[in-house]
Amino acid sequence: MTKPLNPETLAVRAGSQHTPFGENSEAMFLTSSFVFENAAQAAARFGGQEPGNIYSRFTNPSVTMFEDKLAALEGAERCVATSSGMSAILACVMGLCSAGDHVVASRSIFGTTVQLFGNILKRWGLEVTFVSLTNPDEWQAAIKPNTKLFFVETPSNPLTEVCDIALLADIAHKAGVLLAVDNCFCTPALQKPLELGADIIIHSATKYIDGQGRCLGGAVLGKKDVLEPVFGFLRTAGPTMSAFNAWVFLKGLETLFVRMEAHSKNALALAEWLQQQPQIARVYYPGLKSHPQYALAKRQQKTGGGIVSFDLKGGKDAAWKLIDSTQLLSITANLGDAKSTITHPATTTHSRITAEERVAAGISDGLVRIAVGLEHVDDIKADLLRGLK
Repeated sequence: MTKPLNPETLAVRAGSQHTPFGENSEAMFLTSSFVFENAAQAAARFGGQEPGNIYSRFTNPSVTMFEDKLAALEGAERCVATSSGMSAILACVMGLCSAGDHVVASRSIFGTTVQLFGNILKRWGLEVTFVSLTNPDEWQAAIKPNTKLFFVETPSNPLTEVCDIALLADIAHKAGVLLAVDNCFCTPALQKPLELGADIIIHSATKYIDGQGRCLGGAVLGKKDVLEPVFGFLRTAGPTMSAFNAWVFLKGLETLFVRMEAHSKNALALAEWLQQQPQIARVYYPGLKSHPQYALAKRQQKTGGGIVSFDLKGGKDAAWKLIDSTQLLSITANLGDAKSTITHPATTTHSRITAEERVAAGISDGLVRIAVGLEHVDDIKADLLRGLK
């Protein structure tokens, strides 16, 4: 029996398809449609009797290669690639839920995801309850007869809270509910939600999967039968990943493991340094022993990841002053790049939720989030020290 390949090897080799030209790097298929040999083959392709490419809204070799590679890394039977991380969440919910169904979601999710669940999808008849990410009793109590889906981010954005995926999966499955985990912060290099009991994984490929801040993309992963209605929504509605973006993400995945190791090493060093600064009230990072879920993160994740957040004692004024004083860090709300980024969540990523919702999620006016990049950590510290002084 052939020994299974290690994940680092799968990141480089899985999903590759080669044309008759024998290229070593995966080909990019920039075409809207595909030609059939005859009318019978066209009918068989459209009818699903014959596998093959039809139209790039839902079948494209470059996108398929990306889907196969990411599925191999997550240990999933199937991956459905989408045009962005938010469209991945939309496709998941629209494929699996109907008007009148109920979703339980963590309060500690990305601000735009809160808007999607609490505003847009509610208008179409979806019932949504927000609960504490880290309190299993609230998830249990929120279950109703019409509950279809649990949705979490772990670690959360921006406070890096960590939930017990296995425990939450057990609660969900006893009630016949699916558990979806946004694995954006960790990626399969650091965390494998399906192995812990989750049914669905959501990704914003825009972040660490790309790793260079170049393209938008998303993905939904899980078992084939669970993903079939998600694919059906994508085929009809068309929130499709482009072939070019898929090709970029294929190249990003090749270096995912080495990048995540370096991001995590820098982030831990920065978090430990930030804890020593008198201007900072609290640092949020799963790799710190002071983190409330440190033991759980050690058990569930390979490392703490690349995101560090912290509360400044001077509130919004101090946070903005720090951000404006930086000369090296990029002031942008994106994350997962080789370049370190810095943002003020209360007025950027979570600005569209109410002040009450931000308080409930623990997002203060003095909170700053840094996505720690691949620069030398001493240079990142020096850039922040300029504002802290």
